[in-house]
Amino acid sequence: MENKDTIVYELYGKTYINLTNSCTNECEFCIRDIKDDVGGKNMKLKYDNIIGEDVINALVENKDSLKDEIVYCGFGEPTLRLSALIKSAKFIKENYKDKKIRLNTNGHGNLVYKTDIVPQLAQYIDSVSISLNAQDEETYNKISKPKIKDAYKGMLDFVKKCKENNIETTLTIVTHFKDYKIDVQKCKEIADSLGVKFREREYLNNGY
Repeated sequence: MENKDTIVYELYGKTYINLTNSCTNECEFCIRDIKDDVGGKNMKLKYDNIIGEDVINALVENKDSLKDEIVYCGFGEPTLRLSALIKSAKFIKENYKDKKIRLNTNGHGNLVYKTDIVPQLAQYIDSVSISLNAQDEETYNKISKPKIKDAYKGMLDFVKKCKENNIETTLTIVTHFKDYKIDVQKCKEIADSLGVKFREREYLNNGY
């Protein structure tokens, strides 16, 4: 089929899954504001209502090229398609047992669903990368522009839940974007206090 949506794609030696273009943040540095593609693959979904079967079909189509790590990360927040995420992650664990699964998320899932979704994720997700983005709520709100109330506090609580559920957890920040004052040391201290890993990523003009 021509011009079909990009659900599964490859980048930097990993397989990625693009579940949605919707997000609860409107981050200032988001790649969606720069371009429509990642690694030459158009990420804009014409059919932004991906279900589990769509992902499974795309995985099967690409089964011979799947990498060792499969990452839920596209042009939106993956947990907004929680059913599709869980169903496809279960399929991966049952059919591609040697693959590791990582979730890249803004950590708003529990706020969106008003319940703790982490135990569901922990059944299939090996690691999670959560966007801390800033050292305090004020700076976070400026750079992330969340559409959901108490987003920063909710994100930090989500981090704790992931740690409690034994998911390998990393907090990330983007630095050197315009004149936003991101205190790297304070961000690292937050990660240390929560007992999780920390990664700093310098902003790139092409978004990745």
